Amino acid sequence: MQNIHSPLQAQLVQWLVAPGADVAAGDLLVILEAMKMEHEIRANQAGRVGELYFQAGEAVAEGEMLGVLMPLAEAAPQDRTFAASTTTAPLSKDRADLQKLQARLAFTHDAARPEAVAKRHAMGLRTARENIADLCDADSFVEYGALAVAAQSRRRSADDLMRNTPADGMVTGIGCVNGQRVVVMAYDFTVLAGTQGMRNHQKTDRMLGVALQNKLPVVLFAEGGGGRPGDVDVAIVAGLNLATFASFARLNGQVPVVGVVAGRCFAGNAALLGCCDVIIATKGSNIGMGGPAMVEGGGLGVFKPEQIGPSSVQHRNGVIDVLVETEVHAVSAARHYLSCFQGAKTEWQAPPAEALRHVVPENRLRVYDTRAAMQGVADEGSLLHLRTGFGVGIHTALARIAGRPVGLMANNPLHLGGAIDADAADKAARFMQLCNAHGLPIVSLVDTPGFMVGPDIEALAQVRHVSRMFVAAAHLRVPLLSVVLRKGYGLGAMAMTGGGFQETLSTVAWPTGEFGGMGLEGAVRLGYRKELEALPEGPERDALFEQLLAQQYDNGSAIHMAATLEIDAVIDPADTRDWLVAGLEAGRVRPADGALAIDAW
Repeated sequence: MQNIHSPLQAQLVQWLVAPGADVAAGDLLVILEAMKMEHEIRANQAGRVGELYFQAGEAVAEGEMLGVLMPLAEAAPQDRTFAASTTTAPLSKDRADLQKLQARLAFTHDAARPEAVAKRHAMGLRTARENIADLCDADSFVEYGALAVAAQSRRRSADDLMRNTPADGMVTGIGCVNGQRVVVMAYDFTVLAGTQGMRNHQKTDRMLGVALQNKLPVVLFAEGGGGRPGDVDVAIVAGLNLATFASFARLNGQVPVVGVVAGRCFAGNAALLGCCDVIIATKGSNIGMGGPAMVEGGGLGVFKPEQIGPSSVQHRNGVIDVLVETEVHAVSAARHYLSCFQGAKTEWQAPPAEALRHVVPENRLRVYDTRAAMQGVADEGSLLHLRTGFGVGIHTALARIAGRPVGLMANNPLHLGGAIDADAADKAARFMQLCNAHGLPIVSLVDTPGFMVGPDIEALAQVRHVSRMFVAAAHLRVPLLSVVLRKGYGLGAMAMTGGGFQETLSTVAWPTGEFGGMGLEGAVRLGYRKELEALPEGPERDALFEQLLAQQYDNGSAIHMAATLEIDAVIDPADTRDWLVAGLEAGRVRPADGALAIDAW
């Protein structure tokens, strides 16, 4: 015989069996209620119900005996019809609550708005959800806040909001990119032109908190029109007490933050975009701190959206880091960029080492493209150039060397002979900050006659701009390795090597390297002015100049520099990757002493 005890202090709601009924193991016997919650008691074994001691509505104490269940072997067979109806129902997906959820979620999918999707596709653009699906590894995206709608219930019906303002115009969640978790936020231009509603601000703040607390990279698809004045459910005047922009800015230097734009990105959306580490945009994009309505409202004229911040302007002035043809290419670039902050790879393909021997022309006066050297030291397919339209005097890129992610920068002899101007210095300094914040070693390929000089250049605040390189380098916690390809002159060469040739983990040169405190021609004219002026203008003075120049060139040759220990070695260009790999294996990324900010500019 088995006694049926109450597991808690409760009130008996209902017996599901009667005395004399046969029950199977698992059959429901009685329901109790405590603290407004019902508790089921089921049979532990098959048996026959005996005497029941309490009736519905009576209170029972914890452990009190409610009734008796006798083993079937001790009782004569009886009809089980009454008890059979109490067995557990089979599991089913047709529960009413689940059906209600599925019906509601259906309105968040693109399929629920075929007209809006078709209009988007007709513009040659993709939906927010299509971009997220392309960015994230298959079936990895988990959405936050999908059931939100615009805060406009005082002026629109619930059905209207559900159908036409899904997710309040912003899809947010966490997905995997290259196998690692990333926060993804995408303004949905098909919903109220991708404007920033009160609830999508709430969603943004939630995701930014998750990203910061868990150190997750962030990808923002920023297309949209900024603030939305039509959200009337919240009692606000100006809405300037939002936390979104400050929260987004706090990610700076903490985690990689990628902004992606196709189409129009204005006002608040552009403000968030401008806080990103890198901006990837399509050629059809427009980016501006104010759209046409704001420009016109400020009395500044009437313009079409396409006239404000077109990609050709924003790429040239440095706003856009990576300019691509379509959203497909933009998403691919975002995946590539993120991969550079996701650790080393075990498999890679090295480019032909011997090709580096032919990068620098034998004629020391002949210009060449240092991007060939960048290509020659990076693993095949790993090079991602950044800010290619701006500061063209220095190339910057992310890449891998023997599977290890690095930052690459190189002077550009095709622009001002490699001299560093204000824009190039700004670009290089910010690039060093980017690599430093996220722990990427830096490889510097040097070929510069120094900083650009002259009255016109000084009018552009050259002194302040170029000195940013020294300040940024002085705060590096990552290894810096430098390779002098040809010219290593003056303060510019020192800036490219962290402030001086001894500030790097290693400073080596190719045989084509030449060095001096300033350009050799200028050094001869200044240092030997009396000797030159003592001769009449003409062949004799020219011959002396060439003789002195040759002496300076020989004195400043790479081999002589290595012999006096001003550089660490002269190497065969084909051995460059081996030197860099050795340095990357030896170098250490130091812990951050504090916040590591990356300039928005």
